[in-house]
Amino acid sequence: MSEMAASSAVSLLDIKPRRFGVNHELRLTKWKRKVLWFDGDQTRRFRCFSDMLAPIRRSEKSEERRFDQKTSAHGAGIKTSSSAVPFASPKSRFVSKQEKFYPRCTPRLTGPQSRDTPPKRDTGIANEKDWGIDLLNENVNESGTNEDGSSWFRESGHDLGDNGYRCRWTRMGGRSHDGSSEWTETWWEKSDWTGYKELGVEKSGKNAEGDTWWETWQEVLHQDEWSNLARIERSAQKQAKSGTENAGWYEKWWEKYDAKGWTEKGAHKYGRLNEQSWWEKWGEHYDGRGSVLKWTDKWAETELGTKWGDKWEEKFFSGIGSRQGETWHVSPNSDRWSRTWGEEHFGNGKVHKYGKSTTGESWDIVVDEETYYEAEPHYGWADVVGDSTQLLSIQPRERPPGVYPNLEFGPSPPPEPDQPPDQPQ
Repeated sequence: MSEMAASSAVSLLDIKPRRFGVNHELRLTKWKRKVLWFDGDQTRRFRCFSDMLAPIRRSEKSEERRFDQKTSAHGAGIKTSSSAVPFASPKSRFVSKQEKFYPRCTPRLTGPQSRDTPPKRDTGIANEKDWGIDLLNENVNESGTNEDGSSWFRESGHDLGDNGYRCRWTRMGGRSHDGSSEWTETWWEKSDWTGYKELGVEKSGKNAEGDTWWETWQEVLHQDEWSNLARIERSAQKQAKSGTENAGWYEKWWEKYDAKGWTEKGAHKYGRLNEQSWWEKWGEHYDGRGSVLKWTDKWAETELGTKWGDKWEEKFFSGIGSRQGETWHVSPNSDRWSRTWGEEHFGNGKVHKYGKSTTGESWDIVVDEETYYEAEPHYGWADVVGDSTQLLSIQPRERPPGVYPNLEFGPSPPPEPDQPPDQPQ
């Protein structure tokens, strides 16, 4: 890989869980966040900034304990997300004379552009246009060495199988002269005679500091075996680990849509920074006929034994439904505090609110209040079709006359795992 010629700073991890208050305050020790500066002369300087990390703080008013109904509920509770790049990743800025003066002329054996950047946290599922997938139309197997000693490779091909199966793929990568940093990326498209189409990406890498990452993205069009409706599914998995401290994170996102408005969305997340770990799961389900289910469950813990969390669920149909949730905290000596709450919406402007806590709080009232909930997803079938033009344009193999596809769909996919097989430790 080419060495950096200009200064840049990248935050290793930016994690700021919110505080949690009951009748007493629990404070965690200050953690220091490292910011690594890369200078043109390759001199490295470390500067430390202190971040106070403490559990979630909740309002003492019962009406404020539940999530804001008119904002995204997934932002409530434990907030540990950050859009910052988690680990330092030096990116090549070397520009050859040919690229500088003739940017539109790409020689046959010019290596692929360096793509050695780790994924970003809490960014969900990217659209296909963000990946820039460009599969080669011919079989290629080439490699080379750059002026700085780094090497690269690029290869492409296609695989054929039964029932008209075809997979076109392109794989590329690079490596620094000493092997301390490297990256690989694979693109593919799949299709068969049943109408199945798939577009995908997988990338991985590491840098000189020992940070590693892995990411995969998929977009699929197929016919649902039960409803016979067209369905588009998108998913993404992302993982990164620090090479210098006990820190890392993993995320799995998925979205499913069908042509009648049925929609399912969800995510599982896990992270760790030194002595603190946190988890988050959430899901949304719309049946396309007005029924909606949403839920969130977030929790965290420290090596000292402190644990805290927040969860809620809502179900609605035709203006009638319910909400319920719990906020809880466990101290190192196993003392537990919790507060539960619930709402019943009758669809006539009346709402029954109730709740209690382990410290003796309780309430049970009926109030006049407007019911608000989202009966339809903000991003649905029409949106995903409009953003999946490359997927929909995949051309299957030509089917010979008299040959018909096998429409046996096979077994259902296995359930989604709660944790990755190689989660950060």
